[in-house]
Amino acid sequence: MSNTNNTSESQDSQQSSRKSQKPHNSQNSQDSHKSQASRKPRPMEVLREARAQLAELTGMTAESVSSFEQTEDGWSLEVEVLELERVPDTMSLMGSYVVELDSEGQLTGYRRVKRYERGRADVRGSR
Repeated sequence: MSNTNNTSESQDSQQSSRKSQKPHNSQNSQDSHKSQASRKPRPMEVLREARAQLAELTGMTAESVSSFEQTEDGWSLEVEVLELERVPDTMSLMGSYVVELDSEGQLTGYRRVKRYERGRADVRGSR
């Protein structure tokens, strides 16, 4: 039969071990947070975040990104959104939205620039 009670010596040892680990882990967490905040987001991170933010704001599904460019102030994207689902799917209404983001990838504005049926081809020169 083994002794399962912790002695005061082993308890003191465990507590000092925990105390020494907390500042170290906390410091690593702070350093990693600072490095993430100071670095520029990667293009794919910007795309994913823009789609998620637009979907959250509008309540509509962001299906694809049809254009993407870095600007002086951040990023500009054109996102295709499912606005009204219909049967057959080719009759669903889509919207094309211009989405503006700041340099950290946070959405600063959006506007719908086009609305169309999914099954329709673009007409040259239209926008």
